[in-house]
Amino acid sequence: MFHQNAMSTVWLERPAGAAAEAGIAEEEAHAMEDFVYHRPVLQREVLRLLNPKPGFLIVDGTCGGGGHTEALLETGADVLALDQDPDAVQHVSKRLARLGRRIVVRQANFRHAAGVLDELGIRTIDGALLDLGVSSRQLENAARGFSFVRNGPLDMRMDPQTQLTAATIINEYSEEELTRLFRELGEEPAARRIASLIVKMRKTSPFRETLPLVRAIEKLVGRHGRQHPATQIFQALRIEVNDELRALEDGLRVLTARLAPGARIGVITFHSLEDRIVKNFFRDHSRAWLDKPEWPEPRRNPDHDLKLVTSKPVEPADEEQRANPRSRSAKLRVAEKIHEPFTSKKL
Repeated sequence: MFHQNAMSTVWLERPAGAAAEAGIAEEEAHAMEDFVYHRPVLQREVLRLLNPKPGFLIVDGTCGGGGHTEALLETGADVLALDQDPDAVQHVSKRLARLGRRIVVRQANFRHAAGVLDELGIRTIDGALLDLGVSSRQLENAARGFSFVRNGPLDMRMDPQTQLTAATIINEYSEEELTRLFRELGEEPAARRIASLIVKMRKTSPFRETLPLVRAIEKLVGRHGRQHPATQIFQALRIEVNDELRALEDGLRVLTARLAPGARIGVITFHSLEDRIVKNFFRDHSRAWLDKPEWPEPRRNPDHDLKLVTSKPVEPADEEQRANPRSRSAKLRVAEKIHEPFTSKKL
């Protein structure tokens, strides 16, 4: 349950930076109202595996459009809803205002969840959920720069207050840095060729918008199959701009440390890089013993604080995939806290 003193000061708090960025045309700002968030993926599975109950406090670290948040609240649980995107914070605050003091919405990256919990006077939580990736609303708003089918600035910041943009990366990273980025974060086979082309083209005409970059990639690589040739490059840029993989590693540590015994954490991923991090973290924290050939005997694992709830990732049923194509690549992994979290001063 939320502390009353914390609730009275931060209930449905709206961040000061939630207004649209300067320079967005008025008609685009009006068009944003028509954009919708994607329907929540694997919602039934999330509720079944997290098992929220009345009186529980669940952290939804990526509230987005509020679909999972609302479903968790409908079970009777209280929810601390976080999102680094001020547009999402405003949307969820308005959408779920009717639920009053059972929900707190704050603008924050889930990697900073500990700070928010400390401010609220909350030491442990009864569950956590992360639904990773980019939302349909972000993709459909050209001004955010995530889309490779709508022209807009090369931005891709989920939090508009951060400094690094996709334009900075494209125009200032060296050819070697771009190659590494496209290869490691985009898993793009043509990484070096694309990086070389970008460096050559930006000498005479820097990239400022999305579609010129998309057209250059498409002309070089060509179209093969259903996936757009710019998909992996845009994935790499988005991950780099928002430091997504390191944020995930930080968030898993922070949220797991705050789980009460028996509480569960669930993570929905949409590509192999994210899923690998979650898989390895849950594996490493669910091993009671460690062993190496050079050791005389196995040793207790100091990080052992979880047990696996899902030995393999849960994927959407065929029915959900047909109804919501975005769900096709989704994977849900869940683990459960097995003993008291870290020892710290009482708040």
